[in-house]
Amino acid sequence: MRYITKYDSPAPDLRGIADHSWHARGLCHGMDPADADELFFHTPRDHEAIAEAKRTCAACPVKKDCFNYAVDNEIRYGIWGGLTAKERQSWLAKLSKRLDYSRVRAALQGRDVHLSTSERSTFIHHARLRGWSPERVAYLLDADRDWIRDLMREAGYVVEDRDRYWDLDEESDTADGSERPQDDSEFRTPPEPHQLLTHNLIASLGKAA
Repeated sequence: MRYITKYDSPAPDLRGIADHSWHARGLCHGMDPADADELFFHTPRDHEAIAEAKRTCAACPVKKDCFNYAVDNEIRYGIWGGLTAKERQSWLAKLSKRLDYSRVRAALQGRDVHLSTSERSTFIHHARLRGWSPERVAYLLDADRDWIRDLMREAGYVVEDRDRYWDLDEESDTADGSERPQDDSEFRTPPEPHQLLTHNLIASLGKAA
């Protein structure tokens, strides 16, 4: 379980999908390969080995990294992050619907993180609100630029519909009374929500309570 990594910087909160350097901080690091195989890649129904492996994983400082690695790479054998292959089945089944904001935040910071469908959608919405270009988002997600452009345009529509519902959108007409020109190629940042709406909402909730 010894790997070579090119990363020399301090470990961030969340590692990329291809980064194995967290192994060096695992309790199983340096364990004899034969012993590790017997402990973590046990024979079926070897309850004693499973219990011992779970005790080791419970105290491991990189248990979450280990679990994420197994799920991201769809590893269906052995104990990873304190969970057996059978216990990870439910996580693998709903992998496309997983929404972990720490993973989205890490991706926004430039980490090579394998995002689920829900996490990717959240990433694109945040990128749209930050005013990022489709080219930048496509580069970070290693995706087709035109496809990302379409997704960001849809995200913009969602934000505009939300602001229109809460009466937060800007005046639709210009000063001379003409309609504001619409240009889908420009991704403008939506207006900030009015604080008055927040205060009214808090007051209403207070009365309801």
